[in-house]
Amino acid sequence: MREPQGAVGVETNNGTMPPQALLERLKDYGQEDAFALWDELSPEERDLLVKDMESLDLPRIDRIIRWLPAAAIEPVPESSVSTVEERSLEHRERWWKMGLKAISEGKLGVLLLSGGQGTRLGSSDPKGCFNIGLPSAKSLFQLQAERILCVQRLAAQATNEGSAGSVQIHWYIMTSPFTDDATRKFFESHKFFGLEADQVTFFQQGTIPCVSKDGRFIMETPYRVSKAPDGNGGVYSALKSSRLLEDMATRGIKYVDCYGVDNALVRVADPTFLGYFMDKGVAAAAKVVRKAYPQENVGVFVRRGKGGPLTVVEYSELDTSLASAINQETGRLRFCWSNVCLHMFSLDFLNQVASGLEKDSIYHLAEKKIPSIHGQTMGLKLEQFIFDAFPYAPSTALFEVLREEEFAPVKNANGSNFDTPDSARLLVLRLHSRWVVAAGGFLTHSVPLYLTGVEVSPQCSYAGENLEAICRGRTFHAPCEITF
Repeated sequence: MREPQGAVGVETNNGTMPPQALLERLKDYGQEDAFALWDELSPEERDLLVKDMESLDLPRIDRIIRWLPAAAIEPVPESSVSTVEERSLEHRERWWKMGLKAISEGKLGVLLLSGGQGTRLGSSDPKGCFNIGLPSAKSLFQLQAERILCVQRLAAQATNEGSAGSVQIHWYIMTSPFTDDATRKFFESHKFFGLEADQVTFFQQGTIPCVSKDGRFIMETPYRVSKAPDGNGGVYSALKSSRLLEDMATRGIKYVDCYGVDNALVRVADPTFLGYFMDKGVAAAAKVVRKAYPQENVGVFVRRGKGGPLTVVEYSELDTSLASAINQETGRLRFCWSNVCLHMFSLDFLNQVASGLEKDSIYHLAEKKIPSIHGQTMGLKLEQFIFDAFPYAPSTALFEVLREEEFAPVKNANGSNFDTPDSARLLVLRLHSRWVVAAGGFLTHSVPLYLTGVEVSPQCSYAGENLEAICRGRTFHAPCEITF
């Protein structure tokens, strides 16, 4: 009969010390305290401890731990942010031209995160189908499609490519099992809003089982586990499993503009942002807005530790004293750069992230009501977030934009205190009214102007440019849509 072996540590170290190689590995990750009670353990207990430590994937666990709120955070270095006030007209014009040139060469793809339903808006339709009440009655999907058409035309004109049809921006739209069919039918019924059908690709994000607080599956029916979409960060694994990263490479795409569907002012395929991204030579970039006040419920960009990567901390994870801290040199909040889900990535980086997140299995827990065989029950949804990618980036740059120009979120039903269709509509109308006045136009209105305004069709202008010929000397009665 084979004699039972003693504990690995005992055999290796004459019964007095833990295995040296294992101890050194634990020290590399700051976990050597796991052996703090070694001298008090029996040989059998030591053997169990060694086997337990050897079974752990220490690099993966370390990466997960670095995401916990307790990890030290630092403000984003000023050198990592392009602020509005420091940006010269020369910079903006150069980036605009660089971006249009890259777009004309087919190097930009657009990635839309559109897996959510409009439940909080009182609708079961995909959020992108929602009409926020503009004079044109256009849906969010249509506004975004027409902005893509406008950029295509601008890129063709800037590079003497002839007709706008000679420049195409491919649009990748991530849906979920709950929105996919309705989204496809909406696009088909509206003839893709003027885009070519073959320049739009739909794909689905994944789902993941919902679990109880003790980690057990929640059954939606006696024969089906309750599942939920895996969060907007599921886009990385979905792109990989759908082989769309390969599709992008085949099309010659090198840069990907990524955004969420529920922003009525999003500048899709922004040439200036693309030019800035290319000029900085970074792997990832994000548009940011300044936090309005210390306790605003928004995630902010931070640096994880001294010299660490940039990432996003949710407002609930930021200590009150840190949220209120002031940078004495700038007069701004120390943690002031809000994440608004407007990102730019290189294709090379997306390939890296898709593999990294899959390996590291980083998920966030959200306590939610889950449908179950016992009715609605409290449980946990596991989600990945789009900003989970940033710690993988060897370099990240932030690009400040003005809220009133680029951020009109549509998240809550009218009657709520913020982020409603009404508030988004007014932000659009006010911005476009300023464009018209700046171009020499005049407005009349039968209700106070702060309650109304005009809408400029993306067919006329992307960001307020080229409106003089249409507006100068003309009077428009608000509310109305200005088109060609």
